Amino acid sequence: MADAIVNKIANSGLITLNLEAYLPKEQSAIFDLKDHLFMGLILKEKDFREALKNFDWSVYQDKNVAVYCSVDAIIPAWAFMLVAAYLQPIANDVFVGTESEMQKHVLIKNISSIDADEFAGQRIVVKGCGDVVIEGFAYAEITKKLLPVVKSIMYGEPCSTVPVYKSKS
Repeated sequence: MADAIVNKIANSGLITLNLEAYLPKEQSAIFDLKDHLFMGLILKEKDFREALKNFDWSVYQDKNVAVYCSVDAIIPAWAFMLVAAYLQPIANDVFVGTESEMQKHVLIKNISSIDADEFAGQRIVVKGCGDVVIEGFAYAEITKKLLPVVKSIMYGEPCSTVPVYKSKS
């Protein structure tokens, strides 16, 4: 049968990489220092230490926790260290900054953990559309990670790609 339909995409050897797979899977939470300040503005060391000592930290079990202060207060560096000391044994990860900054941090960390050698010499398509919006920084991170080892990098879907990089060798 000479007119058989051939799936050229399936036979192309392209590997599709979906960045959604590297999004944080753990629940996230925030720890707002404001809730432990005197009058919501001033950090009093003795009161702060006592508040942390009596706080129920179990609410952060196995979560990615963003530690920040939602009010304009002067927070000494050791306060973040103290909160991290309480969170480290129970939280999945502790990050100082907003929740969105933490999500970005975790995504970059997950991309960094990819073993690029698994993609050595391959033709990669970084999926461009999905259920979740992936910001541009993640596409730049995966490109930086894979560029030294892959044959090519494309953006989009296997049926419609935008060439990004092609190895000279």
